Amino acid sequence: MPSIRKKTVGNEQYYYLEHSYRDGGKVHKKEKYLGKTLPENIEALKHQLLTDVYTEQWFNKFDKIRTQFQEETKRTPPTAREKELETFATRFTYDTNRIEGSTLTLRETANLLEKGMTPSARPLDDVKETEKHRNTFYEMLDYKKDLSLNTILYFHKKLFLDTKADIAGLIRSHQVAISGSKFMPPFPAEIHPLLMDFFKWYNKNKNSMHPVELAALVHLKLVTIHPFADGNGRISRLMMNFVLHRFSYPMLNIHYETKTGYYNALERAQTKQDDNIFLQWFFRRFLKEYKGYLK
Repeated sequence: MPSIRKKTVGNEQYYYLEHSYRDGGKVHKKEKYLGKTLPENIEALKHQLLTDVYTEQWFNKFDKIRTQFQEETKRTPPTAREKELETFATRFTYDTNRIEGSTLTLRETANLLEKGMTPSARPLDDVKETEKHRNTFYEMLDYKKDLSLNTILYFHKKLFLDTKADIAGLIRSHQVAISGSKFMPPFPAEIHPLLMDFFKWYNKNKNSMHPVELAALVHLKLVTIHPFADGNGRISRLMMNFVLHRFSYPMLNIHYETKTGYYNALERAQTKQDDNIFLQWFFRRFLKEYKGYLK
């Protein structure tokens, strides 16, 4: 986050807001003069400075990616687009479930979803949740309603009704912990107010915030609230792509192989209460995935 720097000249004190970041192997500094006294809207000024930095460092690149992605989509024959989407759906389903402990391999996932071949010696719940996730993903692509409490309850129920019927589509009423994480999710009594604040934030920012930042923060904020007894990561990643798809950006798959860095970024952002930590990880991941569109 940007920091406040005080500079003394003679008997006068002057305040500056500054933020340093690394880009292209070099350290850059963005600075804003605040005046002789600290303004009351300092938090808004911090956010604006970060937005300016993000625009220079990331958002312009993301917009070029979106433009090239849309142009390529228009040139691609419909049957080829369908195949590309099927491939993404399979890989996204594999990775998002594998991150949460599914035992299916990528090949088994592909054979199940694309050829109808049920893997042997695998838990039936893993198989059902793989099929449900793929089906829910496709339904999400054509979903006409906006992100809301009913939306996340609906999709959570779709994901888990066949395997975890007692918690499917229901806000948790008991305390949970995240295995291996220092972050403790909110208590049950806190969940509803936090969700109401989340959707107020979303509706306030959805038409002004950059869509890639919005998608990343939807993921981070939802998974931090942790409203469900299980499936919080999967519903958060699904809603992340709901936002990207709605604004015509390419959707992002968080690969199982990046699980350690992904979890570390989430935990550090949650425990330090600094969204910028996860945003930086997410932006790098998005740019790495689609840097081919910048050539």
